[in-house]
Amino acid sequence: MKQFKNLLFLSLILLCWTLVSCKSSKTSSGWSLIWEENFNQKKSFDSQVWSKIPRGKSDWNNYMTDFDSCYAMRKGKLVLRGIVNHTQRNDTAPYLTGGVYTKGKKAFTNGRIEICAKLNAGGAWPAIWMLPEGAAWPSGGEIDIMERLNNDSIAYQTVHSHYTYTLGIKDHPVSHSTGVIHPDRYNIFAVEMYPDSLSFYVNDVHTFTYPRIQTKEEGQFPFNQPFYLLIDMQLGGSWVGAVSPEDLPVEMEVDWVRFYQRKSIK
Repeated sequence: MKQFKNLLFLSLILLCWTLVSCKSSKTSSGWSLIWEENFNQKKSFDSQVWSKIPRGKSDWNNYMTDFDSCYAMRKGKLVLRGIVNHTQRNDTAPYLTGGVYTKGKKAFTNGRIEICAKLNAGGAWPAIWMLPEGAAWPSGGEIDIMERLNNDSIAYQTVHSHYTYTLGIKDHPVSHSTGVIHPDRYNIFAVEMYPDSLSFYVNDVHTFTYPRIQTKEEGQFPFNQPFYLLIDMQLGGSWVGAVSPEDLPVEMEVDWVRFYQRKSIK
């Protein structure tokens, strides 16, 4: 009975830990931690690394705002919100969302980038993804490390390029997969970037690898170049569906971002 109680106690401790944070597994001798962001700032994120994503005309950014209510620093975590627009009278958007990116400030290549985040339930489309510096979409490529739709218990991971989007070749090789997430806890989303492949993970479970292949078609693997990181809360659109105001506000909490390189290619 005592052993059972001890095991139960340890299990509760582990559950509580995963509810508030998550731990990277990439601490072996084969990897070196190159850079990390722990969001320990009290008032705002580090503006030397991050910028607020401006509004655009696409589904993913048509509600983006710099309104402070969509951003918070809370207990060592970056909080990004999607809210109903009740207060910004000069802004005709019905909803407002917060997002940050490292565009023009920090880029990543040839390594593993991990993000620990909690995707709180609600009508939302949170995303963690990457775009190339100075290259047009879709020819420059897009790396979707995580997208979640509403209350799904899976995360979507996808690559986009001229090859997959314009030419529509999505299964040779397979350009997408899903991974099981803990809906009410923190999860680690990751991609390993190599000169000839991208490998995706959810909670250190490998979901799929997208390789460079021999093909006569153009633009199959534009991913061997520096990419910047985007983390954003998104609402509504042709994929996720209409927004339900009663589901708002909704939050995404980001605990940390880490970038590793294998010692052999550092």
